[in-house]
Amino acid sequence: MYVDLKALLWLSLICIGCWHWWYSLKVKDIALRAAKVYCKEMDVQLLDESIYLRGFWLKRDETGRFRIWRSYLFDFTANGEDRARGRVILLGYKVTSTTLEPHRI
Repeated sequence: MYVDLKALLWLSLICIGCWHWWYSLKVKDIALRAAKVYCKEMDVQLLDESIYLRGFWLKRDETGRFRIWRSYLFDFTANGEDRARGRVILLGYKVTSTTLEPHRI
């Protein structure tokens, strides 16, 4: 049986792309849940029920393995009038920090 090397390369790239897309959706869902929980704890309202990717990088975790570090931003309000921004940082699937910028109450 003859397998075209070019077709195999394209198939591999498509599979890697699909895996990365699925992995990214899973991580974004984890970040959104973390933002919702943190906003509830801090008694602020998450706006638009959404987050967006601000940046990503490769970093090492506590065991020394490379993981994808991601920073997600979201908008929230404390008084119903002003918008402020919050941030969720993930290393792989693990939420490492969640912060809110200074805001009026």
